[in-house]
Amino acid sequence: MSSALVNPVVLTRQLSEWRAAHGDNAAYRGLADALKRLILDGRLPLDAKLPGERRLAEALGLSRITISAALDRLRAEGFIISRVGSGSFTALPAGPGGQRDPLHHRDASGVIDMATAVMPASRHVHDAYAQALASLPIHLPGHGYGPVGIEALRGVIARSYADLGLSTRADDIVVTAGAQNALALLLRAVGRPGDAVMIDHPTFHHAIDAIVRAGLRPTPVAMTPEGWDIEALTTAIARTRPRLIYLIGAHHNPTGRVMTAAQEALIADSAARAGSILILDETLRELWFDRPPPPPRDLGAHVIRLGSTSKSWWGGLRIGWLRAAPETIAAIVRTRASLDLGVPIIEQLAAAALIGGDPSPLAERRERLSAQEAHLRRRLAETLPDWDTSRPLGGLSLWVGLPRPVSETLAASASRFGVRIAPGARFGVGGAFQRFVRLPFTLPEADLDAAVDGLASAWTAIDGRSARLPAAEPVMVL
Repeated sequence: MSSALVNPVVLTRQLSEWRAAHGDNAAYRGLADALKRLILDGRLPLDAKLPGERRLAEALGLSRITISAALDRLRAEGFIISRVGSGSFTALPAGPGGQRDPLHHRDASGVIDMATAVMPASRHVHDAYAQALASLPIHLPGHGYGPVGIEALRGVIARSYADLGLSTRADDIVVTAGAQNALALLLRAVGRPGDAVMIDHPTFHHAIDAIVRAGLRPTPVAMTPEGWDIEALTTAIARTRPRLIYLIGAHHNPTGRVMTAAQEALIADSAARAGSILILDETLRELWFDRPPPPPRDLGAHVIRLGSTSKSWWGGLRIGWLRAAPETIAAIVRTRASLDLGVPIIEQLAAAALIGGDPSPLAERRERLSAQEAHLRRRLAETLPDWDTSRPLGGLSLWVGLPRPVSETLAASASRFGVRIAPGARFGVGGAFQRFVRLPFTLPEADLDAAVDGLASAWTAIDGRSARLPAAEPVMVL
């Protein structure tokens, strides 16, 4: 039986009450809720095909970004199902059964997850996999193994660097199973047990884990509230001559700071004089707010750039890469022979479709993240004015300063009020950063509101009695 078609004119009339209440300030959450009510009360029949985003935006007089965000929310909640090549159809979510909330922002007990700085998949990811499946047959006659990655993906990544002004060939790229795998392979390929790896401090906690697991020594250099202390960093490089230097220069995790081109060049020069390999993690490069970070430049063969699709597109698309000199790529290939034999081809094809395709989905995600960041920072300023919530230049999270060094205690207290957070110590060495917490702004505004309310209750609960609370439970932090 064919599906009913939703007439956009009729739908506009059905939403007239909502439009009258919200006027031109119609947020995507309100639109999603209004459409949800139409589905639940039967005014929109099940399995009815919705108009396309452009047509719906024109009919309702709203931006496509608002329409897209509302449909994404309904899709995540199970009220819309999208079929490749057919469109989006109304539906009802699956009934209760102890499964996790479909938004994946809360677990079965209703706890809001503020420990993971991740986003749901862009709506284009499904289409990319469909394209990948259609392209797969040309690869099936081969054996399927590829220690450097398929030419199609390496070529697309190389062109993305060239488009930014950094001449790059496909042979300069090696594809990995995500950024974490890229770093782990690189550390094993060029590091030796006991070697020092200089890191900015704080830094991505999984990078610290990877360094330690590779038998290397993380050597922290403290950042300032404004970013990198270049004099301290270059002095430390000259003094310790580390084997490797790992820095997150484009939307630093967790602070959101961005390194200038001049700072990057000074560090690269210091690394070259010390005989050190410089790793620049650019996983969050695409997630800028007001302006993009400085374009990458050719800083020498000792500089390795690390990228990934996980933060910009979807964490479930396990694709990362390294841009490196031929001898470094050869060392990585030798190392991975005992660890993995490459990355699934269909994943690489999907990544190639996304990276080489329409860039507008990334612009939409940036706009949404910027709005959610402003919302979270505003709510924190209103509710917890003693907390330091400086604005990041991009990325996925706020690095929030607390009035007292009690982040572990706060994490334990927050779990009792339905919020899971990552204490600052997870992002440092030796128990540092107890005066900080990382708070992602990747959740919808309603969840951010609930999280702030829970954090306010947790903060009140530990006032004057922090020593009496149990330690925070271990949580997954991404």
